[in-house]
Amino acid sequence: MRAEERKSLLERMPHVKGRLVENASLSRLSWFRTGGNAELLFEPADEGDLVKVLRHLPGSVPITVIGVGSNLLVRDGGVEGLVIRLGRGFADICMRGNVVNAGAGAMDVHVAKAAAKNGLAGLEFLVGVPGTIGGAVRMNAGAYGREIKDVLKHAHAVDRYGHIVELQPEDFDYSYRHSALDDSMIVLKASFNASIGDEEKILERMREISSTRAESQPLGTRTGGSTFKNPEGQHAWELIDKAGCRGMRIGDAQVSEKHCNFLINHGGASAADLETLGEKVRSRVKENSGVELEWEIRMIGSPAEERKP
Repeated sequence: MRAEERKSLLERMPHVKGRLVENASLSRLSWFRTGGNAELLFEPADEGDLVKVLRHLPGSVPITVIGVGSNLLVRDGGVEGLVIRLGRGFADICMRGNVVNAGAGAMDVHVAKAAAKNGLAGLEFLVGVPGTIGGAVRMNAGAYGREIKDVLKHAHAVDRYGHIVELQPEDFDYSYRHSALDDSMIVLKASFNASIGDEEKILERMREISSTRAESQPLGTRTGGSTFKNPEGQHAWELIDKAGCRGMRIGDAQVSEKHCNFLINHGGASAADLETLGEKVRSRVKENSGVELEWEIRMIGSPAEERKP
């Protein structure tokens, strides 16, 4: 093994303006508040900082990108390689005419509120989407009758070698909660089409969405948002309920009694507990209705038994 390859991943990194942390806790960054550590966590200060690291990074090093961890389950064995978290340096929001521009690190709810403040309609649904713009663009996030594909004008992304490209909506080949964007591409920012509207009517629609969420979803708990995708023409929560899974538990992991398409960590659940519970739900639904639910929550890392010594 060459001397360079014997160095830790941190020792092989160039000088950056942002933060590089070895063996960094990812559980604190996940809304489930559970899971393992990142071999190396990078929080770039800005786009140039990110490009610099990507151009320097050996091609053999795995890359994982996360946002605020709202729809994420980090497995207990942690994540090998470089985990990139886009934060404040990627959270700018600005308006140009009827176009809303937002960085990948901007919270979806903040984008909705900024658009409303400027009298721009069409993005109200984002107040009902937990997470950031980067994840929303990648997975075609949506809520209350609208989704990203309905409003995306274009986006910019960077590949693992540091090359920045502009992407048009057709490049994503969007479908329900899915895009064809290559896993190696990191969304940097996006622009959305909006329309001139009445600020009070826009805010009223956002209040309706927020109220509906509060009434029907277990907000304020350690959860990861919608667990499973809705099968075509059906609601995942109804299938889960009919299969008798409402309130089902494995230790501190539980299927929410308020909305059974949500899993909850009551404090001591491991990622394995949550994943096992989710698989048990999938199995029961398949037995009861013949429908095979697909995970909507994104899972990263390795199980604890696969952790490297």
